[in-house]
Amino acid sequence: MDSLRPQAVDSPNPAAPSWEDTVVVVRVYNEAPVVGAVISELVTAGLSVIAVDDASTDNSAEEIDKAGAFRVSHPINLGAGGALQTGFEAALLLTDARYIACFDADGQHQLPDLLGMIDKIREGHDVVMGSRFLEGDGPTQMSWLRRTILRTAAKLLNRGSSTRLTDAHNGLRIVARHVAADIRLSHAGMAYASELERYLTRPEYRITEYPVHILYTDYSKSKGQPLLNSINILAEVAAHRVTNWGRK
Repeated sequence: MDSLRPQAVDSPNPAAPSWEDTVVVVRVYNEAPVVGAVISELVTAGLSVIAVDDASTDNSAEEIDKAGAFRVSHPINLGAGGALQTGFEAALLLTDARYIACFDADGQHQLPDLLGMIDKIREGHDVVMGSRFLEGDGPTQMSWLRRTILRTAAKLLNRGSSTRLTDAHNGLRIVARHVAADIRLSHAGMAYASELERYLTRPEYRITEYPVHILYTDYSKSKGQPLLNSINILAEVAAHRVTNWGRK
């Protein structure tokens, strides 16, 4: 992993915890206003970062490079699922990291949550999922309707599974190396999320959740339609349940 070690910290505190067993994958598509700060915070903490630039048309690539991440660039846009699959494959090929974490480029995810999840997976888990709802409603601010939709999606996803998740689609997650090696995402767009959950909740994996706080800033909210995305998530999960009705 030497080629990916961060260079931003000149004099690291020898008493500080080490994160050398973990590499962070950040999917990037037109996030130039914020991605530099997001990656810089990760690198300064001592984390190795692989940023997948999904054919951004702004200066995201320049910001990634300045922040100190290892950049992998797509010549054409492959969507969220395609970018994440590239990130997993790059992490496996370029590093010997024991754990691979997923972290958003838009500033929604919080570094302290990620570090807590790294400590959690070191306890012997295969997968640690971030959850906005593990501690009741938690500090994450969202509308009652969106919260209800996401909780319903989680319940549908849990049916027929021994795993009980409280948050169906949270992009902050960390997996052991052998889990990442088994992931083969075929959905390029946002539908990848439910497909990924089905990989991560296999009965042979030791999975747990970790309470996280998602920060919905004006910038992140301007990038998409959170309520519509939540409805699409619920519809996709419901469609999967109907398609696989009666299957084991």
